[in-house]
Amino acid sequence: MKLSFFKNNLFRYISLFLIILFFYYKILNKKKVIDVKSSQYILYENFPSLYVEPRNIEVWLPSQYNSNKRLPVLYMFDGQNIFHGKEGWIKNSYNHGWQIDEILDSITFVDKSNSMIVVGIFNTGLKRFSEYMPSKPIELFKKNNLNQEEWENSGLEKYGSTSDSLLKFIVFELKPFIDKTFETKADRINTFISGSSMGGLISSYALCEYPDIFGTAACLSTHWPALNGIYIDYLKENLPSPGENKFYFDYGTEGLDSNYESFQTMVDSFLLQKGYIMNENWVTRKFKDHDHHEKYWKSRLKYPINFMQNKF
Repeated sequence: MKLSFFKNNLFRYISLFLIILFFYYKILNKKKVIDVKSSQYILYENFPSLYVEPRNIEVWLPSQYNSNKRLPVLYMFDGQNIFHGKEGWIKNSYNHGWQIDEILDSITFVDKSNSMIVVGIFNTGLKRFSEYMPSKPIELFKKNNLNQEEWENSGLEKYGSTSDSLLKFIVFELKPFIDKTFETKADRINTFISGSSMGGLISSYALCEYPDIFGTAACLSTHWPALNGIYIDYLKENLPSPGENKFYFDYGTEGLDSNYESFQTMVDSFLLQKGYIMNENWVTRKFKDHDHHEKYWKSRLKYPINFMQNKF
């Protein structure tokens, strides 16, 4: 009986080890390395996962990176648009993206202690809303569905909600790989997560769901109105206790961002009630005349970067 139990468990452990080994083999054989201005971009194509469909992962190593010094890590959503530009939908148009690598280079030129590794997590295009809309509040929306058209247009009807699976991918597969492959500071205080619009929504969700993994969530132009703003109620009940966790929020006043201030005011009141202190473990900034666009997010990136590193 005991021998049989031992053999069964041994088989499970060996199988799990072989699966993990297979994943690492696939990942390492798909990486592409590009040197730019002494910084390094490493692209892992179709990074495999047990939780979500494969996607590209791009890692940026700053010029200060070396094997003798560990660095903090910033995980960012919409990874295909945070380093490099891309062709727009309109003919001959071009979107320059966030260019966070250039922003960090300029910041660390003045103060090298601000240096960090950036991991860009690509989205999957049409399924982006399903991936980034927090899953936990969706059942509430189903029960009080005031906008059936929005529900259908969001893609949730077709693809379901996969944000919980996406977070499991980041926490249980991607982060362990990054910490194993690179010289990182793997603790909570030095692990950041960030995004804009729906990426800001899931960044705050990640910190609420995994407060022991992520230290800071930086949420730019957070799209609070998604599905009638149902995420706001979840946030009120699930904010982590202040201490080792921090939130950065901001928004503009033009375009889509002009809809965010009333929601952000509610969120700010929840943070105050929970015991968060402005400019200590929470920041909310309003940027006059800023619209919902990468060029504006790029222009204010220095604020969340400095906040993450306690230099604001």
